[in-house]
Parts: sequence; structure tokens; C-alpha cells
Amino acid sequence: MKDFLKYTLATIVGVIACIIIMSIISIISVVGIVASSTGPTANINDSSLFKLELKGVVSERLVDDPFESITSNEQTALGLNDILASIQKAADNAYIKGIYLEAGSIAAQPASMEEIRNALLRFKQTGKFIVAYGDTYSESDYYICSVADKVILNPKGSVAWHGLASQTIYFKDLLAQLGVEMEVFKVGTYKSAVEPYTNMEMSAENREQISAYITSIWGNMVKGVSLSRGISTEQLNHYADQYMDFCSSEECLAAGLIDTILYKDATKDYLKQLMDTDLDEHLEVVTLDEVKNIQKNVPLDKSGNIIAMYYAEGQIVDEPSIGMGTTTEIVGEKVCSDLRKLRDDENVKAVVLRVNSPGGSAYASEQIWNEVVQLKAKKPVIVSMGDYAASGGYYISCAADTIIAQPNTLTGSIGIFGMIPNPHKLLTDKLKLNIETVKTNQFADFGGMGRPFNNGERAIMQRYINRGYDTFIQRCADGRGMTKAEIEGVAQGRVWTGEMAQELGLIDLLGDIEMAQDIAAEKAGIDSYTLISYPEQQNAFAMLLNQTKESYIEARIGKMVGEFKQELNLIYNLEQMNSLQTRLPYEIHLMY
Repeated sequence: MKDFLKYTLATIVGVIACIIIMSIISIISVVGIVASSTGPTANINDSSLFKLELKGVVSERLVDDPFESITSNEQTALGLNDILASIQKAADNAYIKGIYLEAGSIAAQPASMEEIRNALLRFKQTGKFIVAYGDTYSESDYYICSVADKVILNPKGSVAWHGLASQTIYFKDLLAQLGVEMEVFKVGTYKSAVEPYTNMEMSAENREQISAYITSIWGNMVKGVSLSRGISTEQLNHYADQYMDFCSSEECLAAGLIDTILYKDATKDYLKQLMDTDLDEHLEVVTLDEVKNIQKNVPLDKSGNIIAMYYAEGQIVDEPSIGMGTTTEIVGEKVCSDLRKLRDDENVKAVVLRVNSPGGSAYASEQIWNEVVQLKAKKPVIVSMGDYAASGGYYISCAADTIIAQPNTLTGSIGIFGMIPNPHKLLTDKLKLNIETVKTNQFADFGGMGRPFNNGERAIMQRYINRGYDTFIQRCADGRGMTKAEIEGVAQGRVWTGEMAQELGLIDLLGDIEMAQDIAAEKAGIDSYTLISYPEQQNAFAMLLNQTKESYIEARIGKMVGEFKQELNLIYNLEQMNSLQTRLPYEIHLMY
């Protein structure tokens, strides 16, 4: 019996020891993966070519995920910050001789495409070359690649060039089938965020504003391609009307959209010639992941001066929401806390607030606006608008010293709405429930589930909405040095492009992130500084620990529903939303 106990105990101890050792080995392996994936890249070899694949969904910035290469066969996401920084590093690195753009149906909004395109144009000013190749070019791909010194197309490929369209999905009848009605309160003739839930067709006002901004965006795209390719805007619009997508490579060549027709292997030979590399030798190629980790070839700044680049991306919410898939959000309390820290940090001489948001909670927008005002009292605040800075996104921007946007940024949408789902028909007609109420005062059961809003409740809610709108108008007027009447004239929930907004006085300048940094340094009166991005991004270990079964399922559902994820996510989170919303309609889908 003693031997049995001894051997059993020894076995248990051995098993435990094995588990401990294997755990340690696993941890070391994970650490190794992280270190190898996120650390500086090896030295770039002389005569290297930077290969930039235009493939994936572009967001403002991404967390380095060392596990992505293990769990995924292809890159599905790109950080705009990484792309821009890498293009600049490639321009500064003497070993990198040029950029090879490979088209792959990049998913980017117009303003992000403009940022990338402008960075490539600055790269060309160094005298280095850019070559683009595509089996096929999506319209987004082509707009970016049109800056290249040589645009190459596969002999059996095509170039998408057809113009822009926007589609809106309407849910009113679907909700009616479920027995749900939306109680809607709004201010702003053009405040169309509620339309998909109240209408089954587009209003004349919404059609007017969408037509205006997609025409403006398309006009800027045509102008850019015209300057790069030497084709008149009239001719480019003529080509779009011919729907070039199904034209042969020979037709694209004759139209001047491309420079030559080659297979990919022949393109590699052409690149070797440009790089003075023998055809039988290996072409030295570096990727985005490698270039973005190149240490800058300049001494570290010793001044101690910091310009903070604060990223405010996603919908504006009071509390972190639960959505379908991983979403980026601007959480009011978190942003306010971060801005207070930047205000109190003596080393931070100026702040560039990078806003990429369609808006959201009016309450959270007001709190962030107040922190921007407080911050501006101590140091310069420059807003750089991304793809969207509309409604609440404009609310948090309007108090800045200087507002910069891309011509294709969607901004404005100065309006406000409240949307409350009322399931009384679902409960009473569909589920056959009967709800009885006993109350002490007239509005004690305000918005009760068993009935629609009454006229008195609607009047109360509309006064609440009107008060929020008046506050929004006042904030914009104070921030822009305009009267309330002047703001009212360009408000009403109307969406504008950056180009339109500059003419209306809603923004100051058209430009990119680099311009915002330069203006911040100038207003701060500093010549040298270190640019630091905020807020601090979640590290890979935290990401791993935060992955749950629920978040995985949500991500898979989000992937399945594709471009409609945002609309469904809005419905999913209705009960968590603040009753006052300063928000751009998420139903904007530009079709390239």
C-alpha cells in the first residue's frame, strides 16, 4: 500500500511538474513570437524595393498583432498611420530605390485614399520611382496607383472606372413586420440618420445632399487622375460613362489609363532593370511590415518637446458598447481623461486631434468639446479630419484653433435626433400581451412599452431635442467665430465634403496629417519635437486575454453580414444609446 501511495504521489507530482514546464515553454514561445513580430526589422539591404500591397480594409491605426500570421492566411486590415509612415521612411532611406504598388482591391474611404495618394506624390519628389501593377484595378486601387510613373496591367486584366454611387437600406417595413415602431425626434431637414427606420424611400433632401457630396468626391478623384495621367476631366467622365470595367487591356491602354500591358513575371523583370539587378538575380523586396519598423535615420530629438497626435476614431459613446465584431469607439469619459492628462503634461506643446467619426452621443460629444476648450486655453489644438468628422465628430472638432480636412472628408451634419424603439405592437398584437398601468402623475409612465408615445410626451421630447440642437449650434458658432444664424444656414443636418466645408467656413484648410503637424509646431513656436501617438494602444497580450467566445462569434457574424454590419450594429445597440444623438447616418455606402 505504501508503494502504491508513493508511486501515485510521484505520478501526480510528475504530471504537475510537466504542466508547469510546458506552460513556461509556451509562455517563452509566445514571448518569442511577440518579440520577433514587433521588434525592429533587420537592416534594409542596398538597392531594395518597397512592395506596398493595396489589399485590405484601411483604418486609422492598428495594433500590432503577432498572432495574425498564425491565424490568418492573408492580411485583412491596414493601418493608415503605418502606410503613411512607411512611405515617408522609404523616401528617407537611401537603400530603398522605389515603390512597387500591387493592386488588390483596397477598401478605403475617399479621404484615406487621398492621404495615401498625397504621400506617394511626396515620395516621387525625392526622384525615386513608383511602379504599379494590377491583375485588375478596382476604382480605389486605380485612383491611388494613377500617381505611379508607370501603370502596368495584366493582359487579361481590367481597370474599374465607372463613377461613384451610394446606396441606402431601409428597414421600416421589416420592423413593422416584427411589430416595432421607431419614435423619432429630430432637428435638421437633412438629418437623414433616422430615415432607414421611418421611411421606405429616400427623401428629396437626403437625395440632394448625397448627390452633392458624391459629385464633389468624384470631381476630386477625376481631377487627381487627370493631373497624374494627362487626360482631360471631360474624357475621364466619358470613359466612366462607357463603364471601363469590362473593357480589354488594349482598350485601357488606348485610353491612356495605363502605360503598358505585362504579365506579373515580366513586370518583375522590368523592376529588376529599374533596380540595376541582373535578371537571374533575386530582387531585394521589403514589405510594409518590415518598412514600418525601420528606425528613423535621424537623431532622436533632445528638446523634450512633444506634439501629441490623439486619435479619436469611431462612433461617440457614453460607455463602451457591445457590437457585432470588433469596433473602434470614442468613449466620452476615456477621451476626456486623456485630454486632461495632455493638458497637464508640460512636455506636450501642442495637440493634433485626429478625428475620424460619424458622431454619436450628444452628451459625450459635449463633454469632449469642453475638454478641447480647456486644452486649447493652455496649448494649440489642431484638428485633422479623416474620412468622417460629421455631426458629433464635428461637435468635438469645432473648438480647435485650426481645422484641416481632406477635400473628400465628409463633415458638417450639424443636427441632432433621438430615436426610441417602441415594441407595443410586438407585445400586444404579435405576442398577445396585455399591459395595464397605474400611475400617480400624468407622465409617470413616459414612453411606456405597451403603447405609442402620446402627444404630450412627443412635445416634451421634441423640446429636449430642440435644446440640444441649440447648444450644438452655439458651440459651432463660438468655435468658428460665426453667428448662430450663419451656422444655422449651413446646419440642418446637411453633410458637406471638406471642399464644400472650407467655402462655408466650417473648416480652415484643405490638407493632410503632415500639414496638421506642421501647423501645430508653428503655433506652439517650436522647431524640433517628438511626435507621439495617443491613446496608448492595447498590446498583443491584452488582446489575447480579451478574446472571448462571444467576441469571436460576434466577429464571425460581422464578417458574414459584410458591409451591412454597421446598420445591424446600430439596431443591436439601440437600448444602450443616449437618447440624444449627434450622428452621421451609417448607411452611407460609396460604391467604387
